[in-house]
Amino acid sequence: MKSAVKNALSFVKEYFKKDASGHDYYHTLRIYENAVKIAEKEQADIELTALIALLHDVDDCKLVGDNGKYFINTKAFLKANHIEESNIHLICSEISKISFQGTGTHIPETLEGKIAQDADRLDAIGAIGIARTFAYGGNKNRPIYLPDDEEHISSVSHFYDKLLKLKDLMNTDSAKEIALQRHRYTEKFLQEFNDEINGIK
Repeated sequence: MKSAVKNALSFVKEYFKKDASGHDYYHTLRIYENAVKIAEKEQADIELTALIALLHDVDDCKLVGDNGKYFINTKAFLKANHIEESNIHLICSEISKISFQGTGTHIPETLEGKIAQDADRLDAIGAIGIARTFAYGGNKNRPIYLPDDEEHISSVSHFYDKLLKLKDLMNTDSAKEIALQRHRYTEKFLQEFNDEINGIK
């Protein structure tokens, strides 16, 4: 799988070169690098972790629509790189469980999938997570903030609907330590944001 990992790095760099939603190449690269570091600590399969992490967004329904559920891009890449059918099925299955959906209760079955999920969630909190939230909101024409956001359509509402929950949804001890730090930073940002929204005292 080592050559496939190398090729995947080139593949996602080209695939995401025009993304402005916070799901760009550098997001994927951070997921990959953090997943590999966690995999080393957790003694997981490095190459399998890397492929799940690198390909986790290439069929994301948020980016490609409903066709994402068929994993067309992921399967085509893996087949072109001579990955065994059993591993293709495993990688697609694990990727399908990574994204936060509603309660965020989907958990990958393998340690490698859990690590990739942790790495993806870590990139959604802290300083980079804050930046990505507003980048995605702007890309989708969402307002930054609404005082009475009953429909939860603003970017700020996303913090309360998802991001502040992620700390308690990490799978590995390695990720839990990092998540706590980033969670606290996110809370500080929201406190400052709310203070400024309420005006100068």
